[in-house]
Amino acid sequence: MATNIGMMDSGYFVGRNEILTWINNRLQLNLSRIEEAASGAVQCQMMDMTYPGVVPMHKVNYDAKTEYDMIQNYKVLQEVFNKLKIDKHIEVNRLVKGRPLDNLEFLQWLKRYCDSVNGGIMNENYNPIERRGKGVKDRSTKGSQKNPKSLQTNNMHNPGSGDTVGLNKASGFRQGKTYGAAGGGDSSGEVQALSKEISDLKFSVDLLEKERDFYFAKLRDIEIICQTPEWEDLPMSVAIKKILYAADAKESALSEAQDYLSQFMPPAEAEAEAGAEAEAEDEA
Repeated sequence: MATNIGMMDSGYFVGRNEILTWINNRLQLNLSRIEEAASGAVQCQMMDMTYPGVVPMHKVNYDAKTEYDMIQNYKVLQEVFNKLKIDKHIEVNRLVKGRPLDNLEFLQWLKRYCDSVNGGIMNENYNPIERRGKGVKDRSTKGSQKNPKSLQTNNMHNPGSGDTVGLNKASGFRQGKTYGAAGGGDSSGEVQALSKEISDLKFSVDLLEKERDFYFAKLRDIEIICQTPEWEDLPMSVAIKKILYAADAKESALSEAQDYLSQFMPPAEAEAEAGAEAEAEDEA
């Protein structure tokens, strides 16, 4: 089923707000950014809701913070895909970096896929909070809960360590004055430079997203024309759809479309076109 979801499928035109609303409503979460789903836990639970009992939720770590823990979640997801014979390669190395566009694209695909199963009807008996409770508990979280207590105990039994902390705090202000006088200008300059770099990167991302949306909209218009009942069976429409619906960015899509069109061309025109292509190759 996944192989039929090409890049020009309507699922890839779903915006991030709609994706976040879909996730939050179904899983009773409160995500505000796409990259918050980069750990792979959300994707695992979406598949768990779509195919109850197939995902081993006890292996899913909702508290995954490191790339190693996130990769373990994606391994679980890939195993589920393999079990269900879903032909979808997961770009794990890109997703765990938390890049918004990569994660948005994968979530768009996931929503399109889940909506295609049982008409996208939500399982009313599914309890997302209870299912999340079966997941892996983050060991680092447990450790961090114990550490404050142990640190407090150590400070009570070792006044020297407490005094050291106190001295550090007391001297921090005086040291801050010295550092501020010596390197304050450099620090503020670095902060301004980094802030400007961040602003430039955000601006670049916004431009890329607008450019992406612009070309997607153009391709969508072409797709709508090719799907018009009066024209959808015309050779040119069929050839264009062969390119639009190619599952991967394979080079054969264009040649396949050209071969298809050549079947409907008169012999004289076909020979003329072949000659023109040969001349173009010679000039190149």
